[in-house]
Amino acid sequence: MRALVIGSGVAGPATAIALQRAGIDATIYERHDHTADDAGLFLTFAGNGMDALRVLGAADAIEKAAFETPRMVMRSGTGRVLGTMSHGTDDSVSRTIRRADLYRALRDEALSRGIPIEYGKRLVRITDDTAVFADGTEATADVIIGCDGLHSPTRTAIDPDAPTPRYVPVLNTGGYTTGVDTGAEPGTFTMIFGKRAFFGYVPAPNGEVWWFANPPFPHPPSASELARIDLLDLFKDDDGPATALIEASTTPIGAWATYDLPVVPHWYRGRMVLAGDAAHATSPSSGQGASMAIEDGVVLAKCLRDLPTDQALETYTGIRRPRVEKVVAAGARTSNMKAAGPVGRVIRDAMMPLFLKLASRSMNNDWMYRYHVDWDEPVILEK
Repeated sequence: MRALVIGSGVAGPATAIALQRAGIDATIYERHDHTADDAGLFLTFAGNGMDALRVLGAADAIEKAAFETPRMVMRSGTGRVLGTMSHGTDDSVSRTIRRADLYRALRDEALSRGIPIEYGKRLVRITDDTAVFADGTEATADVIIGCDGLHSPTRTAIDPDAPTPRYVPVLNTGGYTTGVDTGAEPGTFTMIFGKRAFFGYVPAPNGEVWWFANPPFPHPPSASELARIDLLDLFKDDDGPATALIEASTTPIGAWATYDLPVVPHWYRGRMVLAGDAAHATSPSSGQGASMAIEDGVVLAKCLRDLPTDQALETYTGIRRPRVEKVVAAGARTSNMKAAGPVGRVIRDAMMPLFLKLASRSMNNDWMYRYHVDWDEPVILEK
């Protein structure tokens, strides 16, 4: 069996590695003509994502490049501690990693296993079992897997009426800072629900402070609106190190919009199927985007290993859809809390301590962080 994987971000290499382990030959086709070694800032990589990589024997490089971030402290813009919560579970700790390091580690792992990656292959259409690229080349396979992200052309090929990404009303920006002592322990995230925007930071083991900001914005911004975002003004009235970290940042600061995909009705058609953000993009607030993508790859490979293709794609969708849609919904709720207005902010800050205590007692995030895919358990078609 031969698979064609569209996209070489996170989902693509992870899926190709899983397919290879299932005995399926895979080739990755990437639209850009270069690697993503300098792409993005950083992200949370949850323990369930690390568990999925361990299933594939591909976790070592990520563990070396990331650092553990097991705890979060929530504060208001006045400096009041609203509460603390674990970032994962005792045996499934979240990590923080530069996005480029995650890309690089997964790409190099795929290449080390002999999985080919072809660059400069922008998908223009799919006809049955054949992908056609903008450079005039074609590739044929038994299954075509769209790991091509939020604006997936594979999703459109499967369903021309597929939903477009939904705007989440907060922007993203961030950077890396040296020489500012925040007083926080390395590996502890501090999250500040500021008076006008949300701010988070974590000291890294090397002495840097990694930070991000989520300015609320009511509609998808234009390039000129993004350019006018004044972070120093947004955080000037908040208690905390936000302005000092922004002023001393060693990286260029630019904001970008946030989108998610709550429900994609059709994940597959014929020999085409979606994985990762192409099927279920979640806002960064969930801390689960990369982990969900890797889980997808492992589950999809198992289904293709154990079932005929049409049944495999249906079963894979049935297994994954309830979980990922729940994660996307959780991420949207968190993002909306960051964008609360003056009245909502007062209610949120008053209720947050109680909410965090209840969450801690009920351990209600176990469903998210303790998810495990048993590679050796066969996938059986339910009748």
